[in-house]
Amino acid sequence: MPKLVKLYICHTAIGFGIAAAFVGMLLWFDVMNMWSLIARSDVAFLAVFLLWFMHGIVFAGVQFAWAVMNLAEKPEGPRRGSPVLTELRPVPVHAEAGRKARRRR
Repeated sequence: MPKLVKLYICHTAIGFGIAAAFVGMLLWFDVMNMWSLIARSDVAFLAVFLLWFMHGIVFAGVQFAWAVMNLAEKPEGPRRGSPVLTELRPVPVHAEAGRKARRRR
């Protein structure tokens, strides 16, 4: 199996695991009375499954995107901005005060 497919399957599984923990915490802490609503429903299993599956899609996508972006090669050299200039030199700027410059005021 190609390495990219293995990477995708592994990080998608991690994302769905994070989603399971997230949905478990949502239900445990009874956020927005979600546990109360689901416990009284006759389709509680479907509600929990869809909640987990939809969050799993989001978390798996984020996890895989992070994994792909983490594959980039680390740049060599300074990490902040451009290199510091060692020598500063003044640059002459010539300005002419002619008729056009007076008219603009």
